[in-house]
Amino acid sequence: MKDLTLGTLIAVFEEIFGAWLFWGMAVLAVIVTLAYVFVLIRDRQISWRKFLLAQLSMPVGAIAAVWFVLAITHSRLSDLGGPVDVIVFLGIAAAGAIGTAILVYTVQSLISRPSAD
Repeated sequence: MKDLTLGTLIAVFEEIFGAWLFWGMAVLAVIVTLAYVFVLIRDRQISWRKFLLAQLSMPVGAIAAVWFVLAITHSRLSDLGGPVDVIVFLGIAAAGAIGTAILVYTVQSLISRPSAD
């Protein structure tokens, strides 16, 4: 791979996850992001109680993201080949943690109106 472009990354992710799963996850990420922006605009404040609960969900999201990638690629942790693989898995864990926190905060905010903290 000579150049790292957006098209190359999309092709690699489609190869790893399959086109339907990859684009489904991309659409879901856009929907959750738009819902999060809607909640922030609607509430005009951050509920620190909801934020704390969202942060507490982050380890679950990190583990779930790593498990998901291992399951989809039919790999095991023993298949990690070196430092680059570990860095990639740490990135996957971080993305899963952040995504889960945003999802949990958004769902909590959509279910209940803002409260006075």
